[in-house]
Amino acid sequence: MKSFEWLLAWRYTRGSHKDGFISFISIMSMLGVMAGVALLIIVLSVMNGFQREVRERMLSVIPHVQVYPQPNAADGWEKTLTESIKKNPEVVGVAPYMTSQSIILHDSEMIGVKVEGIDPTLEASVSDVPKKIIAGQGDLNDLRAGEFNIVVGVELARRLGLEIAPDQFVLGEQITLLAPEVESTIAGTLPRMRQFNVVGIISAGHFEIDNAYVYLNVSDAKALYRDGNRGLRVKLKDMEEATVVAREIEETAPMRVFAQDWSSINPAWFSAVKTEKTMMAIILLCIVIVAAFNLVSMLVMTVNEKKADIAILRTQGASRMSIMKVFMTQGALIGGMGTSLGVGLGVLVALNIGSIVHGVELLFQIEVLPKGVYFISTMPSQVRPNEVVTIAIASFCLSLLATIYPSRKAANVEPARALRYE
Repeated sequence: MKSFEWLLAWRYTRGSHKDGFISFISIMSMLGVMAGVALLIIVLSVMNGFQREVRERMLSVIPHVQVYPQPNAADGWEKTLTESIKKNPEVVGVAPYMTSQSIILHDSEMIGVKVEGIDPTLEASVSDVPKKIIAGQGDLNDLRAGEFNIVVGVELARRLGLEIAPDQFVLGEQITLLAPEVESTIAGTLPRMRQFNVVGIISAGHFEIDNAYVYLNVSDAKALYRDGNRGLRVKLKDMEEATVVAREIEETAPMRVFAQDWSSINPAWFSAVKTEKTMMAIILLCIVIVAAFNLVSMLVMTVNEKKADIAILRTQGASRMSIMKVFMTQGALIGGMGTSLGVGLGVLVALNIGSIVHGVELLFQIEVLPKGVYFISTMPSQVRPNEVVTIAIASFCLSLLATIYPSRKAANVEPARALRYE
């Protein structure tokens, strides 16, 4: 790149008093790129924050891996399989469980729920369920085998009328669980049901869990639900390794088992935010594309305005490639400055989005994230450096692509025709 090419590109980018409109369009093009890049970084960071919140809240009460034995597994399979799983260096905890669908009968109400049978003494090693108890004993000691006690989600407790004051619940109420199985008796075929005492309330921070999950002692669950899914809950050092560890458990287990990682236990919950993030990224990328089109328009107008200058340069020996480099450099400068400013603004806002939203709430007396709906009091955000770099590179490349047509148009200017009326 020759020095005069850089100087001309910078002069055209900076503009002059005679080129006031061109300078204005240059600034607007740069601001367009900056806005697109900043918005893309901010929105993706917020979506990353929500994705992290959903994952952490869900994985605080559901296991990283669930392991199911074959239906005809021999007695004592739990101990044998647990010893095998614990040999994996990624495993930090293993606990038995049983799950089933059920119906709660209470005061003429019928509510469908998901029953989780757990071992109170081992559950803390595989999940944060004991830490989520907001009423009752946090260590789950009340879920003693044979006493048929139960812990219910906070939203479910409200539906059952157990809330006597805001965030205050009455314990000791009896509810009836109806199993999806029947039992043959002398009187005929009757549904299996059992009364349970409510001894705790859990708040996982996720509506689906708080509204439809109940927890029993695994022994009580086995006594009521003979056809429920039995297995082991496994917690790992790194939840991102769940898929790999699940396959390793299947390969090394002393019996035939099926291992399911957290991403496939409830795929709809974890894929929803990811899909929304992808669609939002595509929509916001269109803003950057529109800014690139503005850059094309600006450069075309600059070329038309500077035809005489281009013709003089050509008559003085400047090659077509040199003319192309001038306008490509001008576009690269505008795109590069817009991208740099956009990255700086986007990262700055994304890192402080919680404080900004809180300030807006105080200023306008509004609640952006109602706690009763989202269970999140502040706007979450997570800036991922790899995404920021990708956005910056994509934006700059689009800016460079936008310079190709105007630069070729400038290089094809005929000196004689351009100077005919000058």
